[in-house]
Amino acid sequence: MSLDELVEVGGARVKEHAPFGARTTYRVGGTVRALVTLSSMADLEELGPAMLRSGLEMFVLGNGSNLLVADGEHDVLGVHLVGEFESLTTRDHDDVVVVDVGAGLDLPIAARRLAKSGVVGLEWAVGVPGSFGGAAVMNAGGHGSDLSESLVSVTVWHDGTTRTWSKELLDYGYRTSSLRRDDLVTSLRLHLHAGDAEASQERIREIVRWRREHQPGGANAGSAFRNPENDYAGRLIEEAGCKGLRIGTAVISEKHANFIIADADGRANDVYELLTTVRELVRQACGVELVSEHRFLGFGSS
Repeated sequence: MSLDELVEVGGARVKEHAPFGARTTYRVGGTVRALVTLSSMADLEELGPAMLRSGLEMFVLGNGSNLLVADGEHDVLGVHLVGEFESLTTRDHDDVVVVDVGAGLDLPIAARRLAKSGVVGLEWAVGVPGSFGGAAVMNAGGHGSDLSESLVSVTVWHDGTTRTWSKELLDYGYRTSSLRRDDLVTSLRLHLHAGDAEASQERIREIVRWRREHQPGGANAGSAFRNPENDYAGRLIEEAGCKGLRIGTAVISEKHANFIIADADGRANDVYELLTTVRELVRQACGVELVSEHRFLGFGSS
């Protein structure tokens, strides 16, 4: 098994020793042994066999909006979807609007486009800076809804085979699904509804205003921890005295305690150490074991 074949066949679509952490919303972290960028199912069909023979574990990037990549290089094959994987089409069927969307499309872009065209039910997604592929894996959500509310099915490539999973097979929970790290989601089908375009766009404006008022900017990956049942992670972190806590180049936001901000040119390992420190301080102070919302590359599970 060798990476050489993939590099030769892939040409400009394959980059060795490629920045990976820099592509996340933390904008810190290391590189991967190789990064393959796929623009179409034809690309996947052509390069898929060589990807499998490369001997490298596959790690899908998405938008990197909930991913922390450890410093240094990681012996994995990063995968990034662009082009045809950023498509969005709609059609009316009985009393629903069938939405077919590529896994590489950004959630906020889709939310705005659908609202403008009078397709309602995905307004919440304007506040989630991820791609649909990542959203399918973690059942992304916010503002009283999540992807499972409208999802019908996802199409997934795994070990050279493409199959469509119904929502029931995905076993969705709070930020969880049965999809694995090396499952490559290529597209999704949603059922939404026709509605008032202006009302839908106003809802989006409300969500954007709320997020600007309550959540910090800067290099972060959204909520660091899942909310425990009947409670809020941010409240527990603040109660444990962690708001504003800094370790090296990473700091707990003063605006919202469930956000970690990474300094420019910071270290991913500082972010990880702060995550583990905060979780331990909350456990000691509140008796609650927080669970991270992030995915990790190069660290143990957290």
